[in-house]
Amino acid sequence: MKIALASDHAGFELKQGISSYLSQRGIKHNDFGCGPDGGVDYVDYGKKAIKKVSSGEYERAILICGTGLGMAIVANKYRRVRATPCFDEYSAEMSRKHNDSNCLTLGGRIIPLDEALQIIKIWLDTDFEEGRHQRRIDKIFQLEEENFK
Repeated sequence: MKIALASDHAGFELKQGISSYLSQRGIKHNDFGCGPDGGVDYVDYGKKAIKKVSSGEYERAILICGTGLGMAIVANKYRRVRATPCFDEYSAEMSRKHNDSNCLTLGGRIIPLDEALQIIKIWLDTDFEEGRHQRRIDKIFQLEEENFK
């Protein structure tokens, strides 16, 4: 698995901890910014990372801003992306089981590192259930085809 990682200034510290965790697990990942300096716009860094998932070059992305909501909005503008902001273990599990989430967004100002790592562990380790859920994902793909012409 290859993960695209990005944050704005509000998510920078959390991103650093996540990067260390991914390295410890031997998961390939690339940091698409931002660095430690000053305020930036989450859109600029979210799009760099999520383009890699949309194109199929990377399997998943983890994007961090202050709440995780802005990054989710950016990511869901791209084809073949199902970005889910997760705030607890249950939402992470269901985002994978039922939605086949390929982009996790987190809030650097609202989720401490230890909780974020538990969320990420579940998100990484949970498989998509397919079945009736695949039918719904197929309908999302149909919407993309209709709306991204």
